[in-house]
Amino acid sequence: QVQLVESGGGLVQAGDSLRLSCAASGRSFSTYAMGWFRQAPGKEREFVGTISWSGGGTYYADSVKGRFTISRDNAKNTVSLQMNSLKPEDTAVYYCAASGAGQRMSALILGNVGSWGQGTQVTVSS
Repeated sequence: QVQLVESGGGLVQAGDSLRLSCAASGRSFSTYAMGWFRQAPGKEREFVGTISWSGGGTYYADSVKGRFTISRDNAKNTVSLQMNSLKPEDTAVYYCAASGAGQRMSALILGNVGSWGQGTQVTVSS
């Protein structure tokens, strides 16, 4: 498994942009599909998006499609979430997630997460 640490959360206004980063430690980072989930107060944790081993494939929840972009740098063991046109409803704790070793994006889409980060708060004011 990998250990994950997020950074980059904060307070922004509606329409602003924010970039979250996730640093991974452990072996064979490039064999893990990576993704992001979020949890708003009083709601269940929900899938945001995922990226394939190579970074060539991505998949997003409808609520963020066209606004959020996930990227990864396998040489640096990092994955990022670029969030544009933020809305108050994007307010949540954002979690970086890794699949099990060798699993594909579908694992994260189905909620089968191998490792979680500790989460970082994103607050969007109206």
